[in-house]
Amino acid sequence: MEKTYLKQEHAIFRKAFRKFLEIEVVPFYDQWEKDRIIPRALWKKMGEQGFLCPWLAEEYGGFNADFGYSVVATEEITRVGSSLLGFGLHNDVVVPYLNAFGNEEQKHRWLPGCVSGDIITAVAMTEPGAGSDLAGIRTTAVRDGDDYIINGEKTFITNGIHSDLVVVVCKTDSDIVPAHKGVSLIVVERDTPGFTRGKKLDKVGLHAQDTAELIFQNARVPARNLLGVEGKGFYYLMSKLQEERLGLCMGSITQSKVMLEITLEYVKSRQAFGQPIGKFQNTQFKLAEMATEIEIGSVFVDDLIAKHMAGEDIVTHVSMGKWWLTDLAKRVASECMQLHGGYGYMEEYQIARRYRDVPVASIYAGTNEIMKTIIAKNLGL
Repeated sequence: MEKTYLKQEHAIFRKAFRKFLEIEVVPFYDQWEKDRIIPRALWKKMGEQGFLCPWLAEEYGGFNADFGYSVVATEEITRVGSSLLGFGLHNDVVVPYLNAFGNEEQKHRWLPGCVSGDIITAVAMTEPGAGSDLAGIRTTAVRDGDDYIINGEKTFITNGIHSDLVVVVCKTDSDIVPAHKGVSLIVVERDTPGFTRGKKLDKVGLHAQDTAELIFQNARVPARNLLGVEGKGFYYLMSKLQEERLGLCMGSITQSKVMLEITLEYVKSRQAFGQPIGKFQNTQFKLAEMATEIEIGSVFVDDLIAKHMAGEDIVTHVSMGKWWLTDLAKRVASECMQLHGGYGYMEEYQIARRYRDVPVASIYAGTNEIMKTIIAKNLGL
């Protein structure tokens, strides 16, 4: 189906980005999965080619690209491998916080490096004892003259090892009621005294993707690194979640498409009982069902993207899409692995990696249970 929101310039960008990934990523991706990290040098190469934050204004190094470029980048990255999601987080989640809520001094200090690849970003929300309930975080930031003193621990932080700037969600007022009114965003830089990395986390999937614990022990951060207004952090986070969840919708439907494509190719060539297994009715029905759901999901995602680019409020529908499409990807992964038979359980087959990588999407950016809570609330329940 034609994506009406994508124009010729997006097609040119896609061609250039796909060629870049084929040269700089695809040949090395399996080794990076074994190494459990993507090399930092790739960020510099991405920046040199204009693939980091192209939507930023020219004064910060971008070229004022529209959201269509993010759509293309998400699709192309997902086609190569989910462990590249740190680039999407940087481009479409963290840097937008800096751009939307930072003052001019902060933006000129940080954004050019975000475009060039010299600065890698992360956002630190989740804690060992607080996930979906952001109001329940315990990391504190206490004002001390011209600084904040930050104490606490964060976990499951994407880009945690490589990050040079971390947008830390913390409590600047622990006594205020309701609790979310005491949440602020403070940007912590790599060499901040008292800020250390914990262990790089060993995950079920996304093996090359950089995920880590972050530890703050009397970390002294200049007060000028406060992002926006003190106490408004929760509202800032909520304002950007629509786009983050839309990114998950795009990534999940692309995952499903890729898994269907590789499985169709497999069942046409794999022989059993004297014929390709794609000739068996059960195989045909399974693939027909998946193809139908994927097509329906694609139409829904395209509509969400078009409405988002038009500036519409799609919170309810993007919440619907986030839970349904991430669940769809899990179902497709399971069915496609089954159709691969024993080979589907072998690491040399791409479906095995996809099977490991897709489940976490139903957890991050708000669990699917939280999505259903949002939908129910917006239905007036």
